[in-house]
Amino acid sequence: MFNKEETLSFLVELLAINSPTGYTKQAIDFVQTTVEAFGYETIRTPKGNLMVQVAGQDTTQTRGLSAHVDTLGLMVRSINSDGTLALTKLGGPLTPTLDGEYCDIITREDTVYTGTILSNTPSIHVFPDASTKARDIDNLVVKLDERVTNKEDVQALGIQNGDIVAYDPKVVVTDSGFVKSRFLDDKASVAILVSLLKTLKQEHIVPATNLTFIFSTYEEVGHGAAWIPADITELLAVDMGCIGLDLECTEYDVSICAKDSSGPYDYEMTTRLVQYAKENDLNYAVDIYPMYGSDASAALGGGANIRAALIGPGVASSHGMERTHVDAIENTFKLLVAYIKK
Repeated sequence: MFNKEETLSFLVELLAINSPTGYTKQAIDFVQTTVEAFGYETIRTPKGNLMVQVAGQDTTQTRGLSAHVDTLGLMVRSINSDGTLALTKLGGPLTPTLDGEYCDIITREDTVYTGTILSNTPSIHVFPDASTKARDIDNLVVKLDERVTNKEDVQALGIQNGDIVAYDPKVVVTDSGFVKSRFLDDKASVAILVSLLKTLKQEHIVPATNLTFIFSTYEEVGHGAAWIPADITELLAVDMGCIGLDLECTEYDVSICAKDSSGPYDYEMTTRLVQYAKENDLNYAVDIYPMYGSDASAALGGGANIRAALIGPGVASSHGMERTHVDAIENTFKLLVAYIKK
């Protein structure tokens, strides 16, 4: 049922598409084209979220499944007098990991320039604090791959404040099954939901209830699924599982989140997910994420009268240079299949 090669192929293609939060149209277009090729109709909301509806056996109930295509990124805050670009964050990237990364600068006219994100004291031979200076957003700049020496040179290229800066995901899939890339949060889960949609069509599976798949576009800044259709009474967010301090999850598991920074998820719904994982002999972990929010918590915060829960593949080094394993992706897929059948 789980097609590893197709899922990873889609994931690699999606990871290659720049989609910092607020600049997601190309990624949503790619998802839309893919799922429409399976035979589905799609709906685009005014905010840019993509929805796909699937009829179930019980048409009086609708469950939502969400994953987000938007990623972390940067934006041009201002142009410095030496022709470098000062930056502001889109979402919460782990900024020390960005020093030395290649990036694209995307203008309002869709011209793309390349550059490198660097510390503003980048040379060990010149600056005494080159190895010790904080790599926070105020001490990082973009050095353009253009002949520019001042602000006016940069402006002449058409670059201005507010332009998108998207950094290289550096995608690698190893023979041992690891997927190394930035933005596995949450493109790995998008790939899982797309794989699930294809499986429903190919294997003629009718879910227990109606389903609405939501591919959201502003999750990284907190309001991706703040609005959901009124007929949804239960929303399962599919996002990355956290790995680290006093957490059980590994890169091989599907993580089931009992509580995040917004509070506990629905007890009954979470308990059902744990039971499905046990019944299907899945590698899983139940954890609490103290510094985390999801599309489900955004929907609850937006006033949705729903049950809500959160699962996802275990992802190491979140918001930095992330890594997961195909086993975590498969375990998450299998838990979703069990969930929609009950």
